[in-house]
Amino acid sequence: MFTVYILYSKSIDIYYVGYTNDIDRRLSEHNRKKGKFTDKGIPWELVYSENFENKKQAMEREKLIKNRKSRSFIIEIIRSR
Repeated sequence: MFTVYILYSKSIDIYYVGYTNDIDRRLSEHNRKKGKFTDKGIPWELVYSENFENKKQAMEREKLIKNRKSRSFIIEIIRSR
């Protein structure tokens, strides 16, 4: 199973969209400093997740969300659950 997830950082007021096969591990990685973009947003909070049968489906959903480049679209997705 794969999960598309949306994280939120209150400190920088940004949403982050990704996919993984282990949401707990991935959230932990985002909240650990490693010299990458997400370091600025620690702590990240999981605000939405959606499960898929396979990696291809998860990648397609992640791409759809990211291609919209719209904060309001992301907020709409979060509120729809």
